[in-house]
Amino acid sequence: MNRSWDDSCGRHTPRRRRRSMHRRSAAVFLTALLATAALVAGATAAMASGGFGAGVARNLAGALDRIIPDARPAPPPPVLTTAPRPGPPAAPSGPARAQVSAGTLHDVALTGDDGPVPGTLAPDARTWTSTAPFDYGTRYRWSGTWTLEDGSTRPLTGAFATVAPDDTVEAAMNIRDGGEVGVGAPVVLSFEKDLSDEAKARVEKALTVTTSKPVEGAWAWLPDTAEGSRVHYRPREYWPAHTRVRVRAALHGLDLGAAGWADGDLDRSFTIGRSQIVRADTRSHRIVVVRDGREVASYDASYGMESDPRRVTRSGVHVVMAKSQKVLMTNEDYGYVDEPQFWAVRISNNGEFIHANPSSSDAQGRRNVSHGCVNLSTKDAKEFFASATFGDPVEVTGSSQPLTAADGDLYDWTIPWDEWTSMSALAQAR
Repeated sequence: MNRSWDDSCGRHTPRRRRRSMHRRSAAVFLTALLATAALVAGATAAMASGGFGAGVARNLAGALDRIIPDARPAPPPPVLTTAPRPGPPAAPSGPARAQVSAGTLHDVALTGDDGPVPGTLAPDARTWTSTAPFDYGTRYRWSGTWTLEDGSTRPLTGAFATVAPDDTVEAAMNIRDGGEVGVGAPVVLSFEKDLSDEAKARVEKALTVTTSKPVEGAWAWLPDTAEGSRVHYRPREYWPAHTRVRVRAALHGLDLGAAGWADGDLDRSFTIGRSQIVRADTRSHRIVVVRDGREVASYDASYGMESDPRRVTRSGVHVVMAKSQKVLMTNEDYGYVDEPQFWAVRISNNGEFIHANPSSSDAQGRRNVSHGCVNLSTKDAKEFFASATFGDPVEVTGSSQPLTAADGDLYDWTIPWDEWTSMSALAQAR
């Protein structure tokens, strides 16, 4: 059908005009809606102070809320978590923990193959924490109840297992719990195996020393011996007399690499007794005992013979290590085997003692003739023996040979402080 231009324009133009009016109407409606929202918000703020206006504001605001949904996110659901998590076996160092984000925990128990594990519930009853280490190669199971804020309950369940290592390593400490020691006593932790540098750093992080008086001290790893690795702690200066010391080693469950896993914690407390320092000048042929800053005894002595380097009493700070009323001494190179000596106080592991020796009585106070020990008369040796205790410093001076690592285990005080602190595994790892 043929259509004139006018007819075609007459038919199609109104249709285009209606679409334009529809878009325009939607825009107007949206603008009006936004304007209404703004007016409602303004009216709500302006008329909220009371009366009829406040009621209108509330009604308008409620209508707007129904038109525009609340954009705030819903609160997260309550969550219960436990640690260690189920899965690969965990280190038995602990602690284990059960925790809820809302509500409270009740009757929480963690039970292993050998019985329940002790623990404590936090005051808000939202966290339970174990207070004892775990065993190796053991499965532990959770039980208890979780009460939510709406009053509903859920069970506390779950389980985890601890590693079962092929090898374990125990640490030993040289000072007994409750002991009393001298002001020069080092703390020694020894391990029956050689530890890697990484394992030594892990061990050192687990060690703490607390004292009743201010003390600057540090740990140092001395060279490994045939018995394994060892770490020593000493103060920068001698311990203050009558200081209470606590050493804690949280080692149980620590992965020590190729050496195995650490087995058992250590927690020892001891006391530093009176200050007794022995000043032993080989040139004076005497020893002087200074207790709490006052000279209390002076004895004639004979030190090691200077003409033989193997017999020289070593200069340096020794430490009283042990004592025995009778010691059998042997030095085949010098012609004696199992020769008894009495009232013997050991001051190094190289054979140096302070002991009675009547055979050198003529030289005591005059000449140095011994094989390295400090010889006293029987009377003086017995008196000194009674006063000596582990950790008393013995400061030997005047001889031609210094005390070194070759002379035994406790040469700690011969090492300058800067060098001592550099022997920390943590310092070396930086």
